[in-house]
Amino acid sequence: MLQRLIRQQDYLLDITQALTAKLSLNDVLRSILRSATEMLGGQAGLIALANGETFTLRASYGINPAVLHLFAPLLAGVTHTGAETVVIPEVGRKLQMIAQAAGIPLRQVVALPMAVSGELVGIVFIFREYGGAFSRNDMRVLQSFASQAAIAVHNARLYEQIVAEKQRLDAILRHSGDGIMILTPDHTVESINLALAKMLAVLPESVQGNAHAEVIRWAKRQTSSTLEEAVLNGWPLGEYHDLYVEGDLQRTDGTTLSVGITYAPLFDADGKLRNTVANVRDITRFREAEEAKSIFISIVSHELRTPVSLIKGYADTLRRDDVDWDRAALINGLQIIDEEADRLAELIDNLLDISRMQAGMLPMRFGPVALDRVAKGAVEKFSTQAAAHNITLTAHFPEGFPTIEGDEQRLGQVIRNLLSNAIKYSPEGGNISVEGEGLTNAVRITVSDEGIGMSAEQQAHAFDRFYRADNALTRKTEGAGLGLAIVHSIVEAHHGIITLDSAPGEGTSVTVTMPLSQP
Repeated sequence: MLQRLIRQQDYLLDITQALTAKLSLNDVLRSILRSATEMLGGQAGLIALANGETFTLRASYGINPAVLHLFAPLLAGVTHTGAETVVIPEVGRKLQMIAQAAGIPLRQVVALPMAVSGELVGIVFIFREYGGAFSRNDMRVLQSFASQAAIAVHNARLYEQIVAEKQRLDAILRHSGDGIMILTPDHTVESINLALAKMLAVLPESVQGNAHAEVIRWAKRQTSSTLEEAVLNGWPLGEYHDLYVEGDLQRTDGTTLSVGITYAPLFDADGKLRNTVANVRDITRFREAEEAKSIFISIVSHELRTPVSLIKGYADTLRRDDVDWDRAALINGLQIIDEEADRLAELIDNLLDISRMQAGMLPMRFGPVALDRVAKGAVEKFSTQAAAHNITLTAHFPEGFPTIEGDEQRLGQVIRNLLSNAIKYSPEGGNISVEGEGLTNAVRITVSDEGIGMSAEQQAHAFDRFYRADNALTRKTEGAGLGLAIVHSIVEAHHGIITLDSAPGEGTSVTVTMPLSQP
């Protein structure tokens, strides 16, 4: 008896060591099952884990895997009262059927629940080849093993949850759209995610172990202090005391990036700083939006003020009672008022079109369009304005120029805007031409001038909203920088292509290629 108790203690010690040394739940369960079976003089054993109201075989001992499925009936109809008792209906008959089908002389089975903190986690089965009831000591021994198995299952499930949660958090951090940096208490970089690596133009592993100040280098800063300066002044004061720093970040490729960084401290249970987590957000678009807003207000204010001032000035002058205006003066004043009113209407229409473009709602009414006729009409309309600047305006289209499918009003707007730009940015004299060419499945129209031209950098922004090249002539020329942006959107809405070819002092050619039919 004493020797058996010693063996029991040895087995339980082995199991305890297995619980602490092995992370694999299957390995621990097999160790427990083997020890319990041998300790009780059994020939085979099973462990089934609870999954809601059902049970799944998870470990076996002394049973050929090929016949393991034959033991499934033991788990059918199992009921339990809390975590203390399990009831297996007709267990004797089921065991007899299993033994016969599997060819194993099993005559006795005992089953005990595995429970932790009042929660049933599974059942331990021990089978014998000989008859006779399990003794009370056998049951106590088996209960000890069952308790150890329950602890193993509980710990393994906790470990699996921790691993799964870590994998989930790693995936979230790694693939977050914002940059994430985790710092040690001394501000050494522990890790960064892919988004921040892209912002910095580095490989994630290349900055691990570096000091924060070596990785986050400010070319220009909008806020008062850096992380290092804030720490010298006593930051962080508490767990919920975040620090925000905004400015232009110096990247390793020599460029800069506008970012806003929020630093959040993470403390341990003793109140000591464990990590600092930095969330880095690219705010370039916000900066561009603010800049575009300022430009918009400035340009629109200027463009509105001029025609309104002229209209008001001429209207006040013409209605004076102390002057008797002759007909020529009246007509001239009214003509200027009419032209400036048209200018206001055009600016308002352009602003509405820009708004519709942003909302993706630029209206189109497709139908047959003779672009040669539309272009010649636009040339005729601008001939007077061109002549006033000693500019020769011509249109060249081959006979039988193809008709395309499009919105005639919008396509006319394209050609008028291109001609207006060509005249505005051409000095006195020179030539402006509109030329058409028929292709296999498309037409091509090119508007060329001999004006001031554009640099490569200016060409890159030519189709941006509110963009105007900065030179002496453009500063004297009226315009809100909307014409080419609208042209670009109309051409895209027709599934066409627009290109620009220019050089400073050598003029500009804008080519629009339009398909004959719309998809």
